[in-house]
Amino acid sequence: MGGEDNVTMKEKALVAHSLNHGKIEIIGKVPLDTGEDLSLYYTPGVAYPCLAIKDNPELSYEYTGRGNSIAIITDGTRVLGLGKIGAEAAMPVMEGKSLLFKKFSGINAVPLVISATEEDEIVKFVKTVSPSFGGINIEDIESPKVFNVVKRLEEELEIPVFHDDRYGTAVVVLAAMKNALMLAGKRLGDSRIVINGAGSAGIGIAELLIDAGAKNLIMCDSRGIIYSGRAEGMNPTKEHIASLTNPKAMKGNLDDAARGADVLIGVSISGKFPDGMIGTMAEKPIVFALSNPDPEITYKGAREAGAFIIATGRSDCPNQINNYLVFPGVFKGLLSCRARRINNRMLILAGNAIAKSVGKSLSVEKIVPDLQDLCKKNVTGMVAAAVVAGAIETGVARVKADPKEVKRLTMKGVKRYSSIEKRCLRKKTDSTSNSENKLGPAS
Repeated sequence: MGGEDNVTMKEKALVAHSLNHGKIEIIGKVPLDTGEDLSLYYTPGVAYPCLAIKDNPELSYEYTGRGNSIAIITDGTRVLGLGKIGAEAAMPVMEGKSLLFKKFSGINAVPLVISATEEDEIVKFVKTVSPSFGGINIEDIESPKVFNVVKRLEEELEIPVFHDDRYGTAVVVLAAMKNALMLAGKRLGDSRIVINGAGSAGIGIAELLIDAGAKNLIMCDSRGIIYSGRAEGMNPTKEHIASLTNPKAMKGNLDDAARGADVLIGVSISGKFPDGMIGTMAEKPIVFALSNPDPEITYKGAREAGAFIIATGRSDCPNQINNYLVFPGVFKGLLSCRARRINNRMLILAGNAIAKSVGKSLSVEKIVPDLQDLCKKNVTGMVAAAVVAGAIETGVARVKADPKEVKRLTMKGVKRYSSIEKRCLRKKTDSTSNSENKLGPAS
C-alpha cells in the first residue's frame, strides 16, 4: 500500500470508525415506557416464556431473537489480506460483516472475537454459546486448523455452521463460472479447471465445483500440482482433495497445469499469473484472479494477455467476486426453515440462483450481480428461497417454509430496514445541525 489515495482512505477509515466507536449497536424492538411494559417484557411476565422454553427448547426460536440471530466467530489468525493480526484487530472486519448481514438480510449477527486459538478451545467456546443463536458463521481462522473446527462443529451442533471463506467463496465462484462458461460456449463437465491455492477458499471451490459436475479439475499449491501420493506439503485435507481431482495424475508446476486449461482460478497471492501464462491456455480463457487486495494478475493485464473473461475480488473492476452476494441470503434461508446444517446441494442451488439473477444484463463484464442488484433484484431473497428448497429436499429443515414466501419476506425486510436507516440518518443529520446552531460557528 502507498500513495496519496491510500493515505486518504486510511485517514477517512480511521476517522469514520472512531467517530461512531464501531459500526453496529443493539437496539430494542419493543417499547419500555410504562410500568406495564416493564412487567410484560421483564419481570414478572418474562417468566412465562422462560418456563415454556424449559419444557420445549425449540420454543426459543418463537419467544426470543434466536431465530434471527447468528454468531460470527473468529480467532483473528487469518484476517482478509492481513494475516494473523489477533482477535482485537479482527473486530472491525467482523463488525463490518454484521453490518452487511443486517443491511441485506435483516439478520442480527453478533461478532464474537475470541482469544482462544487452539482447535479444542474454539470448538468448546462455540458449543457453549450456541444456544443463543440459530446459526454459526466461522470467519478468518487459519487453515488447516479451520477444517477440523468446522467438521467437528457440524457433527456436534444441531444448528448450521457456515464457513464463509470456504462455502461463501465457493458459491459465488460457482455462479460466476456458470455464466462465464455459458458466454464462452463451454460446459462445466468438459472444461479443464485449474485452481491455484489450497487453503480454505481453494478447497471449498474445488469441492463445490466437483459436486456441481466438474470432472477435470487440477489443484496447485506453493509446491506445484497436487496429486495422490505426493509427499511434500500434504495434510489430510489436501490428501482428500487429491483423491477427487487431477484424474490424469499430472505432475509439475502451475505453468504445466495452466497450459491448455479453460479456466484458471487464483486464491493465492499477487503476481502468480504472469501474462505469458494466459497465452498458453485454451481458446477463450477464463481467469478468476481473486487474491485481495492485489490479484494474481490485474484485470487490465489479463485482458491484454488475451483472457476472454476476467474476474477479481476488487470493487473497482468488472466482475467482482465477493461473498456479500452469498452469506446474507444463505443464512436467511437457513434461519427461515431452521435448518440443522448446510450441505452442498443447498450451496449449489444458491449458486444457481445468483447466476440466474444476472438475467439480461449478462455480458463478459457482468457475470455476477453487483452491489446495487442485491436489493433491486432481491438477490438475497432468491438465494434464501433456493437454500430453503435445498434444505427441504435434503431433509435438514425443521420447518417446511415456503420458498416463495421466504423470498417475498426477505425483500420486505430489507426495504423496511432501509427505511429505518434513512429515518435514523435524517434524525442524526437534524440533531447535528441543531447542535451546530446552538454551539455557533467553530472558532
